Amino acid sequence: MIGHVLFFALAAVLLSAAIGVITSRNPVHSAMFLVLAFFISAGLWLLLEAEFLAIVLVLVYVGAVMVLFLFVVMMLDLNLTRLREGFARYAPLGVVLSLVIVALLANVFWFRAQDTPLMVTPELRSADVSNTRELGSVLYTEHVYAFELAAVILLVAIVAAITLTMRRRPGLKVQDVAKQVAVRREDRVRVVKMDAEKE
Repeated sequence: MIGHVLFFALAAVLLSAAIGVITSRNPVHSAMFLVLAFFISAGLWLLLEAEFLAIVLVLVYVGAVMVLFLFVVMMLDLNLTRLREGFARYAPLGVVLSLVIVALLANVFWFRAQDTPLMVTPELRSADVSNTRELGSVLYTEHVYAFELAAVILLVAIVAAITLTMRRRPGLKVQDVAKQVAVRREDRVRVVKMDAEKE
């Protein structure tokens, strides 16, 4: 019973955080709501006895991906008024896509979950069962190509974020490696010969 109450409480907070992500006007506030959503999702993983997935969600997404998001948002210096100019023009398309997504989720939750019993507490596993070993055996055998594809996508995202922040700005001091390598000793060091003096 306590598990059900905790699940619905975490689900309500997660839903509120997700709504805050898409309705917040400030991109930094949206990122903070997303961090809250990740923490609550980790709590849901803990309820399912998937401790490894919970800690990976916190370490990878909150500790790395969200820091990258905030870095890009703050470095790009977004003009929010310019971004909101075309909101009314694309609103009908957004409503249609939202309805399509809701229909697909209803298909998954209703039609394909008819045989799945609801409100059933999963069986507790013994202490000898390691979900890390089970996840690794499935991830690196059956889903190895999807795992490698996700790694390539993350690499492309990192390169794109670095490329976006390295734009030309006036007054920016840039290091010229070619000039540093081509420097001569005579340009930097002046050898002075003089007689020794006695006091």
